[in-house]
Amino acid sequence: MVDKKDMLVLQALKRNAKASIAKISKETGLPGTTVHNRVKKLLQEGVIKGYTIKIDNKKIGKVLSAYVAITVDYMDLKEKNLTVEQLLKKIAKLPFVEEINSVTGVTDLIAKARVKNIDELNQFVMRELRNFDGVEKTQTMVILQEVMD
Repeated sequence: MVDKKDMLVLQALKRNAKASIAKISKETGLPGTTVHNRVKKLLQEGVIKGYTIKIDNKKIGKVLSAYVAITVDYMDLKEKNLTVEQLLKKIAKLPFVEEINSVTGVTDLIAKARVKNIDELNQFVMRELRNFDGVEKTQTMVILQEVMD
């Protein structure tokens, strides 16, 4: 179980995963040895699963993002002896997909895609995603503005 001190360390790492123990110590007001031991413990317990980077997608040419709501055809999945989990994993492996989640509501899955342009988005949705076994229909919502912390 994480406590207040663990949360301080986690929040500091979330802001900057490359921060040194000394920097986190200064930021949180915790002694360096405490920060070191907390990070080590959080890693061992699997609370921290890894470190990542934030990419400026515009600088790598991926300027368009969209959410794609996916309605699953459960009868088709059953006929093909597939599960929703298998469909999720298959979609997650597509190069344009940043994340995919199973959700409640009028749709079954939501994927976040990042592409170069509208043509690439169209190709992804029309030629790839809609041809997967178990995908009944899609609804694409282009993201107009993203706020990154």
